[in-house]
Amino acid sequence: MPVASTKQIERTARRCRERNIIVPTFAQQRDPSLIPESIQQELNDIGRWDVHPRNLFRVSWKNDPESPGFDGVNMLEIPPALSGVPARIFGLVGKYFPTGSHKVGATFGCLVPRLIDGSFDPTQNKAVWPSTGNYCRGGAYIAALLACESVAILPEEMSRERFEWLEEIGSEIIATKGCESNVKEIFDKCWELKQERDDVVVFNQFEEFGNSRWHYAVTAEAIAEVLADRLGSRDQFSAYISATGSAGTLAAGDRLKEIYPTAKIVATEALQCPTLLSCGFGGHRIEGIGDKHVPWIHNVRNTDLVMGIDDADPMALIRLFNEPAGQEFLARQQIDPQIVSRLPCLGISSIANLLGAIKTAKWFELDEHDVLVTVFTDSMDLYASRLAEANAARGPYTQEQAAVDFHGRLQRAGTDHIEELGYRERKRIHNLKYFTWVEQQGKQVEELNAQWNQYRDYWPERFCGSDRIDRQIEAFNQLAQKGA
Repeated sequence: MPVASTKQIERTARRCRERNIIVPTFAQQRDPSLIPESIQQELNDIGRWDVHPRNLFRVSWKNDPESPGFDGVNMLEIPPALSGVPARIFGLVGKYFPTGSHKVGATFGCLVPRLIDGSFDPTQNKAVWPSTGNYCRGGAYIAALLACESVAILPEEMSRERFEWLEEIGSEIIATKGCESNVKEIFDKCWELKQERDDVVVFNQFEEFGNSRWHYAVTAEAIAEVLADRLGSRDQFSAYISATGSAGTLAAGDRLKEIYPTAKIVATEALQCPTLLSCGFGGHRIEGIGDKHVPWIHNVRNTDLVMGIDDADPMALIRLFNEPAGQEFLARQQIDPQIVSRLPCLGISSIANLLGAIKTAKWFELDEHDVLVTVFTDSMDLYASRLAEANAARGPYTQEQAAVDFHGRLQRAGTDHIEELGYRERKRIHNLKYFTWVEQQGKQVEELNAQWNQYRDYWPERFCGSDRIDRQIEAFNQLAQKGA
């Protein structure tokens, strides 16, 4: 390690000591029982969303919703009475992360390695978080906990709640033109910032392997724990379903395939912007999943199915799941009241993931012994304004409309707009990376080819490594504690 980097590590460690910052390991985020008792005691007096450095230890799927402590993996099983398919559907629930979204984990995975290896100077650099929503919120939060400054970049048409929260936490905010589909405008703004300012470090979630590494190390292990606990002797884990988005969450599927080699990885996207399905483009309303390109960190060679989700469906189902008339209708369908009461845990993209799981079950004609897993990335806490907008545009939600949405959009989700990928289909999607990443973003074509041709080495080298980083974190914390 260069001397300058060593000196920077020492300066950052001293800053963390002065600000009472202790960095958790990936292992502690997977298994909170490894967190020292003294820190767990401190958390008893700290709110889950508080801007307090100890909340770094709450970047976990195991935050107890009812107490300041930790419990098992937060998940929700969707019953056949709701899904309309016999297959069992499990969804990890992201609502109980600080900021209310699992994206906070991805930003931890991006910033912390740079902070502890000396390549990010918190006294000189600002962390730039280009995003279509939750990633920039998570980045601003993690940066604040680590005493770093942030710049959040997101499309101007994202929900009002996102902008208001970013203002409260003190992040610099840049709103770009368009909606969640306008990712290139975000990339262009990043290039502009790098040319105009020497204080910025861009953490582009679509190319940052720290994003994938966190999900590979933490999200996948949470899913594996659920499966080990819930699979019966005749059950089979059949598929993992996630919106493409930045492709970070999809990387959990790479780890799951190592444990369950017969499982499929299903990547979903908005039908209104069918990039993977048909090299298409457009705008859509499934907030936070971003598209019109194939993320650099997407291991396309490991993806088995791509699927389009009509954005009208999740936009209708947020009303069914949240409006009183919708919940009353669901209760009359003999759906467990406890399940109905938890449906607000699903935000817009979470419902899109649920629809992806239902369509997968129908495509493969799965039965009651098949288990599907997806991720409920965030909750309706982040989209209250969308419900208000729907009421203003369409009037109050009624029992009649609930029946239409339940039967017509949820239980009758079909097998349209699905492509099962063979070698050539995967190669076609992989090749799309060239136009964004080589022509526009300065990547080397040699690395693009390595992603495909040397895939057995390329992807494990980038997705693995959390154990090595944990050793660096432990050494950094020891350095920070000297003189304390």
